[in-house]
Amino acid sequence: MKIVFNYKTGAPSVSLDIDEGLTVMEGARQEGVEGILAECGGGAICGTCHVIVDSQWFNKCGPLDPTEEVLLGLSPERESTSRLACQIEACPELDGITVTVPEAQM
Repeated sequence: MKIVFNYKTGAPSVSLDIDEGLTVMEGARQEGVEGILAECGGGAICGTCHVIVDSQWFNKCGPLDPTEEVLLGLSPERESTSRLACQIEACPELDGITVTVPEAQM
């Protein structure tokens, strides 16, 4: 599955392919994507893998769970299409997804 990471800082975009079944966060960590800190390793308890999903892809990512909603509420850079990358699973429906990494993680 292809994912494109854009940056609010204006840094060049990063495009990578990850295996189906991994999360966007796991793929980003494996490839060393700048700005995805993922301090809790995917447990949805830290909020350091915050991404802003391009609006055309947002509804395809599935619903936010209550814990994710709370964590995103703490982010000063939260937008209406914000998600935690650890909660977005790579699947054929998301092939080509574009996300933006905020300037800072929590």
